[in-house]
Amino acid sequence: MTDHSGLEAELRRAVRGEVGFDVTSRALVTMDASNYRRVPLGVVAPRDADDVAAVLEVARERGVPVVARGGGTSIAGQATGTGVVLDFTRHMNGLISIDPGARTAVVQPGLVLDRLQEAAAPHGLRFGPDPSTHSRCTLGGMIGNNACGSHSVAWGTTADSVRELSVLTACGRRLRLGQDWAGAPEGLRELAEGEPARLRTGFPELPRRISGYALDALLPEKGADVARSFCGSEGTLGILTEAVVRLVEAPRARALAVLGYGDESAAAEAAAGLLPLGPLTVEGMAADLVRSPAGLPKGGAWLFVETGGESAAEARARAEQIVRAADVVDAIVVTDPAVQRALWRIREDASGTATRMPDGSEAWPGWEDCAVPPARLGAYLRDFRGLLSAHGLRGTPYGHFGDGCIHVRIDFDLLTQAGVGRFRRFSEELADLVVAHGGSLSGEHGDGQARAELLPRMYGAETVRLFERAKAVWDPDDLLNPGMLVRPAPLDTNLRFSVLPAKPVDVTFGYPSDGGDFRAAVRRCVGVAKCRTTTVTGPSVMCPSFRATGEEEHSTRGRARLLHEMLAGELVTDGWRSTEVRDALDLCLSCKGCRSDCPVGVDMATYKAEFLHHHYAGRRRPAAHHSMGRLPEWLRWTARTGTAPLLNALASVRPLAALGRRLAGIAPEREIPRLAARTFTAWWRGRKPARVTGDLVVLWPDTFTEHLSPSVGRAAVRVLEAAGLRVALPPTLLPRGAALGTGRPRPATALLTARRVRVCCGLTYVSTGQLDRARAVLRRTLDLMEPVLRARVPVVVLEPSCAAALRADLPELLPDDPRAAELSAAVLTFAEALERHAPHWTPPAVDRPVAGQTHCHQHAVLGDTPDRRLREAAGLTGELSGGCCGLAGNFGFEKGHFEVSRACAEEQLLPAVREAPEETLILADGFSCRTQLEQLAGARGRHLAEVLAEALEKEAGESTGAGS
Repeated sequence: MTDHSGLEAELRRAVRGEVGFDVTSRALVTMDASNYRRVPLGVVAPRDADDVAAVLEVARERGVPVVARGGGTSIAGQATGTGVVLDFTRHMNGLISIDPGARTAVVQPGLVLDRLQEAAAPHGLRFGPDPSTHSRCTLGGMIGNNACGSHSVAWGTTADSVRELSVLTACGRRLRLGQDWAGAPEGLRELAEGEPARLRTGFPELPRRISGYALDALLPEKGADVARSFCGSEGTLGILTEAVVRLVEAPRARALAVLGYGDESAAAEAAAGLLPLGPLTVEGMAADLVRSPAGLPKGGAWLFVETGGESAAEARARAEQIVRAADVVDAIVVTDPAVQRALWRIREDASGTATRMPDGSEAWPGWEDCAVPPARLGAYLRDFRGLLSAHGLRGTPYGHFGDGCIHVRIDFDLLTQAGVGRFRRFSEELADLVVAHGGSLSGEHGDGQARAELLPRMYGAETVRLFERAKAVWDPDDLLNPGMLVRPAPLDTNLRFSVLPAKPVDVTFGYPSDGGDFRAAVRRCVGVAKCRTTTVTGPSVMCPSFRATGEEEHSTRGRARLLHEMLAGELVTDGWRSTEVRDALDLCLSCKGCRSDCPVGVDMATYKAEFLHHHYAGRRRPAAHHSMGRLPEWLRWTARTGTAPLLNALASVRPLAALGRRLAGIAPEREIPRLAARTFTAWWRGRKPARVTGDLVVLWPDTFTEHLSPSVGRAAVRVLEAAGLRVALPPTLLPRGAALGTGRPRPATALLTARRVRVCCGLTYVSTGQLDRARAVLRRTLDLMEPVLRARVPVVVLEPSCAAALRADLPELLPDDPRAAELSAAVLTFAEALERHAPHWTPPAVDRPVAGQTHCHQHAVLGDTPDRRLREAAGLTGELSGGCCGLAGNFGFEKGHFEVSRACAEEQLLPAVREAPEETLILADGFSCRTQLEQLAGARGRHLAEVLAEALEKEAGESTGAGS
């Protein structure tokens, strides 16, 4: 075994960028978006080409492999390695220049595609290729894989968009690659000119031929283009440090025709016939991959065909021409940009949706993007379906039908020896099928480890030997990404699943979508990396901590990778006690944004709670877990003793407040919220009941409404009763010594010895990982709520985070208690209650613009469609922003979190509030959101119930005034 001692120290002396040989740095890059896993020695984030040259020199002297990595979204395993991984996203991520006249841009390899598109847009330009990962994939990765995207029928592959490439070879040579043999390493021209017949006849002609090396680009009739031949080489020939890329003119207007067909075969047969009409895209997908068909035309499969023009009318006319030419079941033409984006999200999210079969079982890449001539696509898909059936496998094809390129995730069993054997047999037979149809094993994502072993079936042994000779010209010591493309590792080795425990681990949550298996929950993350998006649009939330820090370990994917390595036990060796996993999860806001925004439904908030539960079992917990995790207990004690005024007074004394924050683990930058002098339930007991005869609803007195914002509860009662609803509060008497959870009526005598307790959703216990306490609290709550559940009365919860806890966490923590599912189903938000139980009620006319932010838990778990309709009915105009407020319950109050908390608020919420006109109402249904607004912007946010109650009072006052 090679001795690598001293490698880290030597690299630290040689480079100015970061060098990470620690467990976390290595664990974060063991996987990409493929089925494969390789453990590197270390990671280097070079600052410039000189750093790259220094790394290559050290690696060459020590015989250490080097792997270039961009966004880590490769699906064939080529962004993983066993030596030194170069991370270009941290520093070498710049846009050097744009030349609008020449329509070119100079970029560094770590530049994210969307940043280039944003810079080119003001000039009416864009980069042609646009993979569905455009918000996080890098130009270097796109060049390495010769990526394409949905617009390739109009603008081709990345190779079609490359002008010049600056490359460092493993030998340390700096080359500037271009046409007419520019930058060719010594021996390359002789190799190509010695094989003219093979280069002219041995490479299939089709738009998406990505497999192998593009040596035919070196032919004289193709311009002897060394830069083009380098594209798609997957980091095996040289390390890219800079690129000159071609930009194309962006259409001034676009229209989207969505064409409905009976099935995918019909859609595939139709796709090639649309190409003569000059569309910008011809994308296809079937109904199996659509979470909701809302907005789509009728059909079992669809083509997404985009057209462009100088005006909206011209773009629409071209789209309508395509509809007339297509034999469709149904079709729509959309010109509104927002509606187009919503429809395109359906297609883009297929890359994640496809990782689960309709029944929830897992599906994997491996044959993610093979391509055939477009005219052969229909026939190929029929044969492909037949092969799946013959092997007892399932998968739903989708993708770039206009280019004959198909994406598909297949329900391979990669966990057992028999399943892996079937994976190999299927792969070999499918490779032969693709070749029989004149296709390419890879049509977009490269060969990597997934397909390189099968290249002889496509090219033949002699051409593959030519690839090996080309690799030797560029990289004679085989240091760059070895095991990819030539002399490949077998496709059934290095599988990332093989290191996971053979048996399920003991966990507390039920994980109903993963069969109760925490291993399966962690496997959900396949590396699509939507969580690495640096900007959010619309209501999206995920992943606020990554956007605040820019660090992979604080992304959903990064945390999932660390949890995977924790279960594997090779890098992260101390299991649930791991400090690396704890530190990565520390900045997770538990916003639950990933639960809805992640295409594969990773729920990192739940995983964090699970981890904290095990990590601190039998150990001393941080002070914040006691002060804020047990907040309901402290606030109930305060209410019982009537000490709220005293505590408020003490909190106003700066030295005492500082001491209290320090002892409680609260950030020194935070102000301690004031407690209400009178709780919500105290007000309720003293009020005069209203005389209404409508449906009965139970109003949940959550901790925040009860002790910190009772005005929200009072307002909600005012509005619910104005809508004709009868309002009650949950029971508070629990018989002593009674058998819990029987579901049977209690005898009247039991009330004589009953104790008074309060319902609680358990949120603060869950968020701090005190799951045993959470389950005890929730069982007690279910005992209290039994009469309500038996009567099937809806439960209205005003605080979105508490509603989400009852809706989602409760049944997952108590999966064996049927009452948990009953209470979960009974929970309604304020707007849902009005919509369902007072459908004919008309809210008061507020007629004001609004700003603010949809609560992240509402977005992720509850949905806000009824809230939107209620606001519209009340004349409240404007959209609430997405993202997360950053306070997120206890997160923003905990010591060490303030800067990240503030950065999250500054992303969308605070700018939206600052820029709002003076008459704008600031809506914030969550107590955390209102507190963040008050403490960081001096703005008063209000619950929607408060706004409507105030309008009702105003109407009543005006009515009284008019009557007098």
